[in-house]
Amino acid sequence: MAEQQKAPQSKDDRLNAALSYVWIVSLIMYATKRENEFVAFHARQGIVLFIASLLGVIPVVGWIIVLIAVIAMIIGFMKANDGVWYKFPLVGDLAERFK
Repeated sequence: MAEQQKAPQSKDDRLNAALSYVWIVSLIMYATKRENEFVAFHARQGIVLFIASLLGVIPVVGWIIVLIAVIAMIIGFMKANDGVWYKFPLVGDLAERFK
């Protein structure tokens, strides 16, 4: 897990970025706030976690993935709300492909 230091974000940007970790809201935030680099960064990670959470239909393995995704969503929500550019391992790398 890596934290990047960049310019401080406005309260609205932090809230929008934090909401990007709430399942399908990540798609909405990415579509509407794509021009904001901070929100788009967190929305892309939220999209990857949202897709991972859809694997919950697979017994046992899917449930474990969903549990990990939900924990990551909570961490991402808190980091985004604090204005931190927080890149998750693997998730962040997959999210960068959405650019």
